[in-house]
Amino acid sequence: MTEKARRTRRHDPNRRERIAEVAEELIAERGLEGLTHRAIAERADVSLSSTTYHFADREALIRAALERAAERFASFVRHWAETHADADAEQVVEALADGVMACLGEGRTAMVVEYELHAAALRRPELREAASLPARTTAETLAPLLGPTAAATAAPLMTGLCLHAMNAPVPPTRDEILTVLTHALLPRRP
Repeated sequence: MTEKARRTRRHDPNRRERIAEVAEELIAERGLEGLTHRAIAERADVSLSSTTYHFADREALIRAALERAAERFASFVRHWAETHADADAEQVVEALADGVMACLGEGRTAMVVEYELHAAALRRPELREAASLPARTTAETLAPLLGPTAAATAAPLMTGLCLHAMNAPVPPTRDEILTVLTHALLPRRP
């Protein structure tokens, strides 16, 4: 490695963020079992001492990854709500069905990380506040669009639907997802 490359890495203001980002990548690929300071150092191209400087132990890495994933999801939900602010309840439910279907495609990696971290929070009470952020944000954001009861129902329902869809031998269709969401979130018509 050249002296210039070492100097650049030594003065890297985004190193902590890059380490946390790599922690998420490794969780998605290997699960929590594969998350080590050494694996992160290799992937992030930083020294092992850098990882332990920024994150003293594995628990700190897990917490950082969970907080990062939760904040990213909260940001996504807020932006999503802004783009659907003028939608009626049926259009919102249609968009939620699309969100569940995204778990099977471009959103799969993010969902795997989120589920791994939620499972970690089951055994680590100090992670539960961050783990609950996505559901709270979803309920708060959807309340003006669907009403408070349907909004509170939507987050755990979508979590379950995504988890089921990702693990099913034959994933449900969009129409099947839409049917479940419609029955659960929209008022019944006579």
